Amino acid sequence: MGAWGSQGCCRVGFARDFLEVVAAMRAYPKPLARLIEELEKLPGIGPKSAQRLALHLLRTTEEEASALADAIREVKESIGTCPVCFNYTAGGPCELCSDLQRDDGVLCVVGDARDLMAMERAGSHRGRYHVLQGLISPMEGMGPDSLRIPELLARVREGEFTEVILATNPTVEGDATAMYVARLLKPLGIKVTRIALGLPVGGDLDYADDVTISRSLEGRREM
Repeated sequence: MGAWGSQGCCRVGFARDFLEVVAAMRAYPKPLARLIEELEKLPGIGPKSAQRLALHLLRTTEEEASALADAIREVKESIGTCPVCFNYTAGGPCELCSDLQRDDGVLCVVGDARDLMAMERAGSHRGRYHVLQGLISPMEGMGPDSLRIPELLARVREGEFTEVILATNPTVEGDATAMYVARLLKPLGIKVTRIALGLPVGGDLDYADDVTISRSLEGRREM
């Protein structure tokens, strides 16, 4: 089956699931229907998955449901961004920025906090991080001005870094961001490298295994 056929089948399947859930929601009480609608807004959650999750939550105890609601409320109220690297933090510099055992000479630049977690999980990078909070993507309205690039340049100018590793995803958006940032960093006289081996084109760091990420760091090339 060709690419068009596969995509067509996916669209038909999604539409069928959607219509089935819409039909079923007419029989649900309004609070349950609202919960399904809210869950469906989450990334990667389709109509049927939202329905399954809602029914599962309905079967949990009141204590379990309250614990989940409290956790969501707490994370929204207490989690912000680190003033240094722009990773998530519960207040002040994050744990990674506060760790005095890390290498102050190497700075790893990632697109978002998920990529940072993937790099940490691999355990190959012991330097500092900088989270851009996105990638250049005109289709999504994300330009260079939307990213934490000015803060990155300020850190490099004021810090003691000898190398900046651009660890953005090997996608069109990730490559465009890496090339743009590299052009800005080069005049500062610092070594700029890009992760290379092991990561497939179009892939995400978040889905790569630890060995693949480690090898991509070892095989990084200068830009």
